[in-house]
Amino acid sequence: MDDHLFWLTDEQFVRLAPHLPTDTRGKARGDDRRVISGIIHVLKSGCRWVDAPSAYGPRKTLYNRFVRWGDKGIWQNIFHALASAGGPPAQVLIDSSAVKAHRCAAGGKGGNGRRRLVARGAVAPRKSML
Repeated sequence: MDDHLFWLTDEQFVRLAPHLPTDTRGKARGDDRRVISGIIHVLKSGCRWVDAPSAYGPRKTLYNRFVRWGDKGIWQNIFHALASAGGPPAQVLIDSSAVKAHRCAAGGKGGNGRRRLVARGAVAPRKSML
């Protein structure tokens, strides 16, 4: 696979590798750098797992690895290990976004304020012949 498809540099992956699980059973695990790059691609782009580029491997592998490592706490361990390693704050911060919404988007009742009373609706003529 081309190096430009990897989300992690060689240096970054070397720092990450000691925190990856080594207790795998059965079939040998695929290229961790490629699969992690595929997971990062899905998370950063917001695409569905099924829409991940095939260059990262089977989409089911990406999803399964993400979920299984999450259940085992692998992602959290990696985050804590890398965050505690120090470095410039820009490499340790978590990205967050703020979205401004119109004041009317706060969740109250919408519409023009003219609502028909239920009692009036009950005595109103029927709109259908059925």
